[in-house]
Amino acid sequence: MRSDATRRGTGFALALGIEVLIILLLLSLGLGRDEEREFVTISSFDVSQPAPPTETATAEPDTSPSQAQPEASPESLPDVPTPVARPPLAVVPSPYRLPPPPEPAPQPTPTSRPSSSIGAVVRSDRTYGPANTGNPRGEDTERVGTAPDGSPLYAARWFREPAPDQLSGYLSAASGPGWGLIACRTAPNWRVEDCEVIGESPQNSGIARAVQAAAWQFQVRPPRIGGEYQVGTWVRIRIDYTNAQRRAF
Repeated sequence: MRSDATRRGTGFALALGIEVLIILLLLSLGLGRDEEREFVTISSFDVSQPAPPTETATAEPDTSPSQAQPEASPESLPDVPTPVARPPLAVVPSPYRLPPPPEPAPQPTPTSRPSSSIGAVVRSDRTYGPANTGNPRGEDTERVGTAPDGSPLYAARWFREPAPDQLSGYLSAASGPGWGLIACRTAPNWRVEDCEVIGESPQNSGIARAVQAAAWQFQVRPPRIGGEYQVGTWVRIRIDYTNAQRRAF
């Protein structure tokens, strides 16, 4: 029993001693803080509102987007000179009248074939066409048939042989080579009229129609009967259309 009481007393004393040490330690820490507080410098701060800036202070630029920049007044804009409209120039009529431009020369009618390949061969024999010369002996012109009106039909002779360009424009629409035969009534001034188609070769070649259309340019001597020309009588004219150059035979 005594040993238990001794143990309890020893434990109690030990616990009490520990508590006393703890208290002393705490007290020593508190005294050290008080000594440190004596050497701490106290700083004061002014929390009152700042005074408004003086007039001499430079104002900071206001970058607030709510305030718009003031527009420049019209008085501050530079003066722009107003352009002066010029009066229209007066057109003074010229006392001289310019001649009108010359009219363009007429273009030749194009042909379906080259002009160098178109030839009209005029028969010079006494039977089928006008000759280039008259009858040297003054004999009557030979009769070669009957005219469309039933009167005698004579072989014709050229007073002036037609030029190639007088026939090429008409014969260009025909199909050659071949020939066309027409009968015409003689008229004053070596002309012929009332021409009619007698025949052609090849058939439906259009050569006779082309010769009939070009006959208004022909100059033919009237038939000679009794030594005198008989104007108004009928003559027969043949035009040969070939692909060679124009030649008389």
